[in-house]
Amino acid sequence: MQNKIIIAGFGGQGVLIAGILIAQTAIEEDLHTTWFPSYGAEMRGGTANSTVIISSDEVGSPVVSIPDTLIALNELSLNKFIPKMTDETLIIANLNVLQNKKYSPKFHSIPITDIADKTIKNLKTTNMVAVGLLIKLLEKNTTDPKDTKKNDEKVLHLESALHACEKVFESKQQLIEINKKAIQAGYNFIN
Repeated sequence: MQNKIIIAGFGGQGVLIAGILIAQTAIEEDLHTTWFPSYGAEMRGGTANSTVIISSDEVGSPVVSIPDTLIALNELSLNKFIPKMTDETLIIANLNVLQNKKYSPKFHSIPITDIADKTIKNLKTTNMVAVGLLIKLLEKNTTDPKDTKKNDEKVLHLESALHACEKVFESKQQLIEINKKAIQAGYNFIN
């Protein structure tokens, strides 16, 4: 099992910390992982993305040419990475900043910013809402619709993400609970 994930958005949207959290969640699941950040020279307000690879086997390179999963927090990032997507790519896009388009069969346009703003009352948690959505969708994608059993493939789970949140924000204790709430809100948004 391997999942190559790109999280993309503007600098200041927390795409790098979301990548770190996903990588730490993979570690909590005893998976192999890499995290690779990339950001424009202008930082806040410029483009930023992070690549995370999670795998049941060792990861040879952090470079991803065709991702399995894309989280796009803004339309500019979606447009940048959409040419690299296939029909099998799981895409989570922030509906609040997109025009009404559907890019692939696994395209999920979700009001991520609204969830952060209305449920958590903090726009800075948009990235963590997206992580919660990712975890739920990965869990759903490993369920065979013809069978009620889960696949043997390991995926990320909510409990691991919440525990990873404690580790990632260990030096900023005041951020742990609000980020846990945001992850939970994203996870609970999808039935």
